[in-house]
Amino acid sequence: MAATETVHKISADGVAIEVTALSKWFGEVQVLYDLDLTVAHGEVVVVCGPSGSGKSTLIRCINQLEHHQQGTIRVLGNEIHPDPHKTTPVDPNVGMVFQQFNLFAHLTVLDNITLAPRRVRREKSAVAEARAMKLLERVGIPEQSHKFPGQISGGQQQRVAIARALAMDPTVMLFDEPTSALDPEMISEVLDVMRDLANDGMTMIVVTHEMGFAREVGDRVGFMENGRIIEMADPETFFTQPKSERTKQFLSQIL
Repeated sequence: MAATETVHKISADGVAIEVTALSKWFGEVQVLYDLDLTVAHGEVVVVCGPSGSGKSTLIRCINQLEHHQQGTIRVLGNEIHPDPHKTTPVDPNVGMVFQQFNLFAHLTVLDNITLAPRRVRREKSAVAEARAMKLLERVGIPEQSHKFPGQISGGQQQRVAIARALAMDPTVMLFDEPTSALDPEMISEVLDVMRDLANDGMTMIVVTHEMGFAREVGDRVGFMENGRIIEMADPETFFTQPKSERTKQFLSQIL
């Protein structure tokens, strides 16, 4: 296989992510309780809920940034074992965008995006840079390629972070509150990029409080509290006919 070629994993049953009876502790504190979640290929699942409900921990377990103690996680057919020493390396088919941009301040925008393809996939610099420029065009900021992160706005930095994740040509994208660190006027430019990804058929789990985005783009919307998914439904049902009283209370406070 050529160094620049990526194999996209599509399971026979159409399932991209399957979480079954997932439990997670930090020391003696349990943060996820017997949680189930299935995400189909091409589906956008939006997860909302109060701070500390376990939303970020859930997707960090999916991407092996945290290791669970009980239950099963399968991502693109690969089972993530509770023992990190028995799990295969992080799958490049899974990209993640964080609340904080986590860009390398000493590297240019272009170098931030090309670092992983050059180091992990051994791409030649010219190939990686050509792809990076196409991705910067996709997120609307090709003119920022030679600037450093500190020289561009927060919204532009988050778009660079999305381009960096896309540089590994992922099948699944995980977003952990990608707009919560942004000024209000910068949020829309990041959400526009995410809408485009969803329209292109990208499988996505999005942790966010942007309810307009959830209603417009999500195939399903879930509410989490105390380490459990309390409710999951299509957007119309979730926002107009929530079943759980706690979901109703949460929506009344943020809508």
